[in-house]
Amino acid sequence: MGNVQGILAGMSDTLHGLFAELSSFWLLLQFGILLIAGAIGTLAGIAIRRRIDLEAHGAGWPPVVKLLARAFIDCVGTIIFIAIVFTARETMLSLTWPSRSYLLGVAVSLATAWVVIALITGLIRNQFVYRVVSIAAWTFAALDILGLRMAVRAELDSYAVVFGGLRISALLIIKSAVLLLIALWVANTLSDFMDRRVKSATELTPSVQVLISKLIRILLIAFAIITVLSSVGIDLSALAFFSGAIGVGIGFGLQKIVSNFVSGIILLADKSIKPGDVISVGEHFGRVGIMGARYTSVDTRDGREYLIPNEDFITQRVANWSYSSDLVRLSVTFNTTYDSDPRKAQAAAVEAAMRVARVVPKPTPQCMLTAFGPTSIQYEMWFWIRDPAGGIVNVQSDVLLALWDTLAQAGVTIPKPGPSRVIYEIAREDEPDPPKDQDEASAPRSPFPGS
Repeated sequence: MGNVQGILAGMSDTLHGLFAELSSFWLLLQFGILLIAGAIGTLAGIAIRRRIDLEAHGAGWPPVVKLLARAFIDCVGTIIFIAIVFTARETMLSLTWPSRSYLLGVAVSLATAWVVIALITGLIRNQFVYRVVSIAAWTFAALDILGLRMAVRAELDSYAVVFGGLRISALLIIKSAVLLLIALWVANTLSDFMDRRVKSATELTPSVQVLISKLIRILLIAFAIITVLSSVGIDLSALAFFSGAIGVGIGFGLQKIVSNFVSGIILLADKSIKPGDVISVGEHFGRVGIMGARYTSVDTRDGREYLIPNEDFITQRVANWSYSSDLVRLSVTFNTTYDSDPRKAQAAAVEAAMRVARVVPKPTPQCMLTAFGPTSIQYEMWFWIRDPAGGIVNVQSDVLLALWDTLAQAGVTIPKPGPSRVIYEIAREDEPDPPKDQDEASAPRSPFPGS
């Protein structure tokens, strides 16, 4: 509490000094210079940003240069403000005492720190990380410029609790959070760079590329966390209690998460499923997209993307249509009439399959006579494609349409179902059949029909 009182007393003295100097000509002059410089800088920055089209001028620039140029243009108004205030302060230093331009010096220092931090953090593309790092860095710089850094540091460090032999203070939490955020951003940036480099290695299979990228990301994140904890003075041996709690949590509540993670590593290691494969698991059929740490995405032809847990690929039966070969065999069935030549029908069917662009010429399509039906001859034709991800039903439809044309050209007839007739016999009780003769009409009727 003594540090807080000291800080408050210092701020109070400063405010009293400012209020006492409000009637001073030099203080009013400094405020006027700051207002005029701020107005000029704002208007000049708006005009410059309107005239410069960064997208048109920097079309061929590297991404880093583009980010720096954009950050510089955003700060051009502040830079003009710094130039005006700095010139005014140097002029006042040459004419009067330094204390009469102290406010201008503080403004120049704060604005310069803001520009430098903005240029450096402009390379951060994540907006949340950018804002957190910018605010933290500028707050630190402002406290240092105003001479309050050590007092605030001591005050934050005074609020602490001891837990399991580890002293946790407000200063330690803030420092750890900021450093951890920066370290994780650096680790993710490096892992993304390494991921692009690994994917450019064509001699590696897709599954090996994903496995290497994930291992690199895990190692970099673990290294970043350990480095931050060590740099802030946390003894890793003091975290034994937390590691035991995490182990118990994994054993009870995180079984599925760990199972999916381990299953994903197994899938990548044994190469049973890799990005780009066409698979069917359960009711889902599609192409394997992203293989994450917890799930694998399967893109279907209807535009939906299913996120299937990795554990399902280990415990369920999975059909991989492109595991050892990208050839996929499809089939269609059709019938012809008995007055058509079956050999012409087979040749026409093979010709129809060869007309479809997605059907590969080797292996050659095959048409087999499968049965002599009661009213027609039955056939089944096999053909192969190499791109099942492009769809199965659509290529079968193309083959059937081509088959319709080739059978008609060859004079082969497809049987048509004939109309079925149902004869209904309606007997009306109020209109009995007329008798054939008088004797039959007068004869008694038997109660039993047909007698």
